[in-house]
Amino acid sequence: MLIIFTTPLFAQNSQVSDRIVAIVNDRIILKSDVDSEVQNFLRQARVEGQDVEFNKELWYSALQSMVDNYVLLQKAQIDSVVVGDDEVNRMMDQRIEQLTRQAGSEQALEDAFGQSIIEIRAEFREQFRDQLTAQRVQQQKMQQINITRPEVLNFFEQIPDGQVPIIPEQVAISQIVAIPPPLEDAKQAAYQRAQALRDSVTTGGKNFEEMARKYSDGPTGPRGGLLPLMPLDDLVANYSAAASALEPGGISEVVETQFGFHVIRLNRRVGDNIETNHILIEVDEASVDEESAIEKLTALRDSVLNHDKSFADLARQYSEDEETASVGGKIYNPQNANRLISLDQLEPALYRIVLLLDEEGDISEPRPYNPNNPNVNRAFRIVRLDSHIPQHRANLETDYDRLRQVALQQKQNRIMRQWIDDLRTEVYVEFKIPMPEDISTEAQI
Repeated sequence: MLIIFTTPLFAQNSQVSDRIVAIVNDRIILKSDVDSEVQNFLRQARVEGQDVEFNKELWYSALQSMVDNYVLLQKAQIDSVVVGDDEVNRMMDQRIEQLTRQAGSEQALEDAFGQSIIEIRAEFREQFRDQLTAQRVQQQKMQQINITRPEVLNFFEQIPDGQVPIIPEQVAISQIVAIPPPLEDAKQAAYQRAQALRDSVTTGGKNFEEMARKYSDGPTGPRGGLLPLMPLDDLVANYSAAASALEPGGISEVVETQFGFHVIRLNRRVGDNIETNHILIEVDEASVDEESAIEKLTALRDSVLNHDKSFADLARQYSEDEETASVGGKIYNPQNANRLISLDQLEPALYRIVLLLDEEGDISEPRPYNPNNPNVNRAFRIVRLDSHIPQHRANLETDYDRLRQVALQQKQNRIMRQWIDDLRTEVYVEFKIPMPEDISTEAQI
């Protein structure tokens, strides 16, 4: 569906379904391409809880951004910059997981986009590859841009006295996470249910698709459990291993993955791509052993406070949050990757924990929370206060790293904008519509 414009630019072409709005070398950009880009941006913004409305500047900024990306792709060809399939798949997985968390569930995400997860991946794969390639070219250039201490000092000195910012109260914190395991009887019940459904198909003559529609959990159930033709690498390891071992028409034994228990039928194989139907029975996530998670964290807390064990070492060894475990449990600000986080930027559950930690080195009791993981509804964690900095006016002694980051970002933005403008002179770029002079390049999608 195209976005309907009421501006004179498009009103004069109301009888034309599409038109070329820009050319970059041998690539053309259609009005519908920009419309689609804006729609996708607005959909993602809604999923992320942002209140973004369509406006003319957003549309022109999207066009400007698409032109810049094509210019960067031309530079990538010259410099032989290539992004492999594995990296595309990995980054797509991370992005879809992020959107799923923000939407609340896979079903909510599919409803927002009007497509299944598989269809979203298929539609956006090559666009995602292009974006990653353009980003790689930018990153290579950005890595060449540095800033010296005198430049940071000069940046700070240029701030008028009355405009030196107030730095809010900040903390640095670390965590160790424990995910309660399913109670054995709940896991066994899910397995037995999957086994019974397999028997209904293999020995009872029941229709596989009908059983999936009636009993399968997850978003594919209404489609008879169909997973359309897709690469083996896009499937979780246990599923792809079991499916690839079948002959077309064959039905697997019950297969366990992180999503639950599957019964898989292989429909066809084309090279390294397979089409399958599956019946998924999820483990009842409400039936978990919370006490074992709490006992584990209590013991780890005691090891640090009373037996001189290293919190960071224990986090690396025992924490079940992959993102923070590898860095010794350290929690970083998601907006700027800094260790120090303003109190008002902490998620509410974490904020309530930190308020009860009085001294640096204090560790909370185990507390429940909802992790950013679509496959885990509930987890427990202990949190340590690593450092605490009260509210103050920015200064070079305490806030040099923060000021350096802001100064470096301004320098990078200035140099990158000029660099892309210079690249445009090496590539044929033609806008087929008038471009406003006041469109902000920093607001591009």
